[in-house]
Amino acid sequence: MSSLPLTGITVIALEQAVAVPFATRQLADLGARVIKIERPGDGDFARSYDTTVRGLASHFVWLNRSKESLTLDLKRPEAKNILARLLERADVFVQNLAPGAADRLGLGTNELRATYPRLIVASLSGYGSTGPYAMKKAYDLLVQSETGLVSITGTPETPSKVGLSIADIAGGMYTYSGILTALLQRARTGQGTAIEVSLFEALGEWMGYAMYYTMGGTAPSRTGASHATIAPYGPYRTREGEDVIFGIHNNREWATFATNVLGRPALADDARFQSNHARVQHRAAMNAEIEQVFDTLSSAEVIARLDDSQIANARINTIEGFIAHPQLTGRHAWRQVDSPVGPIPALIPPVRLEDLEPVMGPIPALGQHRESILAEVGFDAGTIARWREEKVI
Repeated sequence: MSSLPLTGITVIALEQAVAVPFATRQLADLGARVIKIERPGDGDFARSYDTTVRGLASHFVWLNRSKESLTLDLKRPEAKNILARLLERADVFVQNLAPGAADRLGLGTNELRATYPRLIVASLSGYGSTGPYAMKKAYDLLVQSETGLVSITGTPETPSKVGLSIADIAGGMYTYSGILTALLQRARTGQGTAIEVSLFEALGEWMGYAMYYTMGGTAPSRTGASHATIAPYGPYRTREGEDVIFGIHNNREWATFATNVLGRPALADDARFQSNHARVQHRAAMNAEIEQVFDTLSSAEVIARLDDSQIANARINTIEGFIAHPQLTGRHAWRQVDSPVGPIPALIPPVRLEDLEPVMGPIPALGQHRESILAEVGFDAGTIARWREEKVI
């Protein structure tokens, strides 16, 4: 088995919540050493989101495997000295503190870049370092709202948030890919660089419907689990009251669907349904034709007909169903990671590299690695014990 691609890279992460921890966990999965800086006493506040994983918080478990935890009170000069020693040896520094907090701690991008020219300095914020919203706090739901995502999600009656932290995940993924890009650039130039990511711009990049509005003049309507601009594409109820989701993406598929699934070949030539635009315009009439047939079929029968016709389809699965999904089992996607409360199941990263097994290391207890890290950078046991008593670490 080959060595992991980020072996030998050290990341200092002044991180909290979801976005940057998501980015640094990807780096740790690929072999980077990630030293997570946390506040003494309570640490990353994601540790206390809930207690569902045998007393641990589910999001913290998801986001923080394979990391080392070092507690530092960065308002204390001794702690700043510790961090300076770490940064001298580090390849990446990444933070997602509240607006202006890093600068107040003397950890602003310009200051770090001047002091450590090979260091990659990555900052993730809600709205970016400039502009009228630069100092405005931002959380996932707030960014979903500001980017317009909430306005196009949900039913016609009720705008809704996406059911997971999509703004945080978007920001984390761009931070991760930005750090990888910067490491590649440094390998060529020998110099570090600065990376800036905002949740607002990260999620905004995913708002492809902005072009729909810009060129079409209207925003797409909220259509629940159905697609706003493709029809049919969404859930349809079968005889026993279960929903099957399927999607038709071209006119050839529509003709196959009308003939082989509905048993109504005449619908393939119906002018109301001969193009996707026409089907969207006549969605109610189209749905009535589909529902008339589906009311006579079970979910298994509908799925069998769709599969035989090579039309993409799915059931509306539960989280429990997803965890037990035969595809995950068939792909050997589950692993065990250690934690302060024992082994915990976790999915391997979705990017699989040939002959490489991701790290999947333990989830750290708060401050678990402070003695070993501080000894590594030259502090003696007496000093470390005193700082622990004084709550510097």
